[in-house]
Amino acid sequence: MEDKKKNIVWITGGGSGIGRAITEKFVLEDINVAVSSRSEELLLRLKTELKDEKGNILVVPMDITDTEQVKISYNQIIENYNIDCLINNAGVTSFSKAEETELSEVKKIISTNLTGAIYSTQMVLPNMIEQGNGTIININSVAAKKIFENSSAYSASKAGLLAYSNVLREEVRDKNIRIINLLPGATKTPIWPNEILEQHSEKMMSPKDIAKLIFDIYQNKSNMVIEEVTLRPISGDL
Repeated sequence: MEDKKKNIVWITGGGSGIGRAITEKFVLEDINVAVSSRSEELLLRLKTELKDEKGNILVVPMDITDTEQVKISYNQIIENYNIDCLINNAGVTSFSKAEETELSEVKKIISTNLTGAIYSTQMVLPNMIEQGNGTIININSVAAKKIFENSSAYSASKAGLLAYSNVLREEVRDKNIRIINLLPGATKTPIWPNEILEQHSEKMMSPKDIAKLIFDIYQNKSNMVIEEVTLRPISGDL
């Protein structure tokens, strides 16, 4: 009889910021993690720094905007593992007025934050449906609901992902698949320009604190599901 595959959590955008913190937390808790990013160098450095003696980290470099790379990465992971959780974390942004944002920049943001997450979700869904369980956690943003100037394309991508996820949740309720949206506010990550980090980093949330919450949500296997969580610095938005 063929041995049952071990479960693994697939994290996109895991090379830095919240994605890196999630990877660190899950590995610390002895959870197998497939971590993706466009930068293989960042992923290998992460694996080295975490001293992955148990082999919990599978490095899977890919560009999430490339459908073929996403498919290849998925197939690489499932050769030896069962993906029981996908964490859609890969994200980019820009800080410019709508009229000044180049179309190429808009396409980059939408293809990373929205369609990239959809590609990854479509990869894992069939097997989750077949096995009758699974968890998809989307690292969204408060910008999906609240208006922030100079973030039109980013807000559009996050609002689109929120709407997509909410519809998907209803479609897979009877399949025992959890669709969870996390909407963080300002978090201390490289997505922010240096001048903003220098000015406001002390007010921002810690990626490690967010990672702890995500792990707790992942650990919940009861018939209760947290569908949406909004997180903000205690002092409010920037």
